[in-house]
Amino acid sequence: MNPLRRLVLSSAALAPLGCATATFDRGIPVAAPKQIPVVRAPQLGQQWTYLIRDGFTSKVTDVITERIEIVGQRITIARTNQDGASLASEIQGPWGSIISDPHWGRTINFSPAIPFWPEQMQANWSKQVSSRYSISGYPDNSFDWQLYMYSAGWEKLTVPAGQFTCLRFQNLINFQSDDPNKVDCIRHEILWFAPDIGRWVARESSGSYQIQGQIGAVLLENNTVWQLSAWK
Repeated sequence: MNPLRRLVLSSAALAPLGCATATFDRGIPVAAPKQIPVVRAPQLGQQWTYLIRDGFTSKVTDVITERIEIVGQRITIARTNQDGASLASEIQGPWGSIISDPHWGRTINFSPAIPFWPEQMQANWSKQVSSRYSISGYPDNSFDWQLYMYSAGWEKLTVPAGQFTCLRFQNLINFQSDDPNKVDCIRHEILWFAPDIGRWVARESSGSYQIQGQIGAVLLENNTVWQLSAWK
């Protein structure tokens, strides 16, 4: 099946999951800015702190702070949890293209890099991207990653850090698992991206997969909600 068609069909199947996470963050639709916003350029010391919630229970499970540590051809964002322990870093290169993404529990390294947010800050923009990924520490094994990104429109969203004007977009991901027993692996995200802070203010992620040979049984991944609580 054509990868794009597969992603679109998977999106319909994931609609109940998307609705479930959307109860946390409901933006108010607003008109598009008169001038297309410019995404804040990366600088040393820029920082974002997020409350991490379990999307099934609503409980806060962690508080993660992300801080720009290196700016160059690659941008490194150091990360710590609520206990101050260091977490795996995020690496972009250039700004807005993700090379190493630690937000899925294990750090995923993409080759080539994939968009981290819409390349055009406007509604109804979309892009399909094919890449391959490897798990950090296992560079010799790579797997398919299909991303369909779509920006729905502008919204005002209130989170613990305040109210922001955001471009709401969705990621639909169809990927080959590194576990050969897992098939039909799908991930779905809703993000509210604020260009003036150079980061999302809310991110809601869910996913599903099946076990090889178990027809019809769909298993769910973690359902995770990120909400911005502070930035600078």
